[in-house]
Amino acid sequence: FSIPFLAFLVLFLFSYLRIMPILYKGIVLGIVYCFTILTPTITIFLFRKINGFARQELSERKKRYVPILLTIISYVFCLVISIICILVNLKWKLSEHMAGMGGIIGGLVSFSALFSYNPVVWLCLFILIAGILGSARIVLGHHTLGEVLSGFVVGLVCSFLILHPAYNLIFR
Repeated sequence: FSIPFLAFLVLFLFSYLRIMPILYKGIVLGIVYCFTILTPTITIFLFRKINGFARQELSERKKRYVPILLTIISYVFCLVISIICILVNLKWKLSEHMAGMGGIIGGLVSFSALFSYNPVVWLCLFILIAGILGSARIVLGHHTLGEVLSGFVVGLVCSFLILHPAYNLIFR
């Protein structure tokens, strides 16, 4: 899981990219961390708990398909949100921080529908974090309320369209 994160970290420390602003490097590293380490780790943990698998049982080949698929989905999702943010930012500024938070919350809701578990505690935690993050972006003057909300909506919509089982059935 850590290879993409470490690759970006090495690029930011030992290449010409080290001259980029620290805030930008932090944003990129945060997004990569959330979608290539945090999200796969949490979803695989939930998958194990829901199915009653011990950590050692995931070494069996048949039980590894879903965790690998969850990891691939997280990586693809990170790429899709990043591409949409780039395209939207060509015309209008939006908060990539909040796009990431919207994606995490949408992914949490989607995975809860997929695996039939109650995400209320996790939802409360991530909504609180999203509120604090969005407020900080506005207070620091980096974004307006519209930019923060639009970023959140982009992430949320992307995650629903890619991950939610009901939407996947509609598009089949």
